[in-house]
Amino acid sequence: MFLTIVTFILILGLIILIHELGHFVMAKRAGIRVDEFGIGFPPRIFGIKKGETLYSLNLFPLGGFVKIHGEDGKKKDDPDLDRAFYSKSIGTRAKILVAGVVMNLLLSIFLLGIGYWIGLPSVIEDEDVLEGAKIQVVQVSSDSPADESKIKSGDTIRELVIGNESLTVTKVKEVQDFSDQYKGKKITVVIERGDEILEKELVPRIYSPGGEGPLGISLARTAIVSYPWYQSFWKGIVSTFYLAWFIIFSIGTILWQLITTGHLTVEVAGPVGIFDLAGQATQLGFIYILQFTAILNINLAIINILPFPALDGGRLLFLAIEKIKGSPVSQKVEGIAHSIGFIILILLMIAVTWRDIIRIF
Repeated sequence: MFLTIVTFILILGLIILIHELGHFVMAKRAGIRVDEFGIGFPPRIFGIKKGETLYSLNLFPLGGFVKIHGEDGKKKDDPDLDRAFYSKSIGTRAKILVAGVVMNLLLSIFLLGIGYWIGLPSVIEDEDVLEGAKIQVVQVSSDSPADESKIKSGDTIRELVIGNESLTVTKVKEVQDFSDQYKGKKITVVIERGDEILEKELVPRIYSPGGEGPLGISLARTAIVSYPWYQSFWKGIVSTFYLAWFIIFSIGTILWQLITTGHLTVEVAGPVGIFDLAGQATQLGFIYILQFTAILNINLAIINILPFPALDGGRLLFLAIEKIKGSPVSQKVEGIAHSIGFIILILLMIAVTWRDIIRIF
């Protein structure tokens, strides 16, 4: 548990810190006054002032923050008007807002590039001949036999057993055929989770919801695949933008489901869910932590750029409105919008966290 907590703090801290560093660097380049760049969140432990900026170390190590002069709107009798965020052009302000997301994407390219150079878990076909190939659980459907037996995403299926008959698993189709053959009968699934070998008893469903199958799991055959350094970073670029597009598509699907059906058919992880996934990655090893960090980083970057108040994307939306109407939106109106947006985000986080607690515990 301690190692999971440390890993979770380091992952989330790195992602947020890199994001804020993007805002900081771009604001400095634009000649805007930056009052503070903090590592962690207050209360402050200590700070060093260099030039006009205070560089602080704070008590809670979950990322960082940057205080940009004038980002909260125009102030009366501002003595440093020319160096305020609000005094800059719409284009300059947009670049500063986007810089955080750009830094997150660059971080993912770097992490995945390093990963592909060292050797990163990659999906392969059943027919591919690669050393160390294994069958891993990608997703577990809620209320399925696999979910009830506490099988988790990231688990490796090693063996399937019924009575005196056992099958060492090497292909996805073998799991599918075995579960189809023994529907309605109790089987034992031997899984590997980190350094543990676990036996899970379950009964494959005779009738299952569309697309879920008798066990209620999605599987992938994976192997550690590495590339020369000059190919690995290009692979990192391609994977980062593929994942970004996939996440955008998934968010669109989730929103469409909420609008049309009023409920979700896919799992959405909140802080507790992310902590659980970080724990699973920690059990699997460093390279899985690297991969998880890159994927989570892209997720948070895409969410942050959505045109929703209180997010960077919401601030960009108000800049777009300002561009169209030719004058800034009322500070009061924008402030109320961001406050409402923040409250909605907190409520959503509470709801998702509650779902996570019910699902995991």
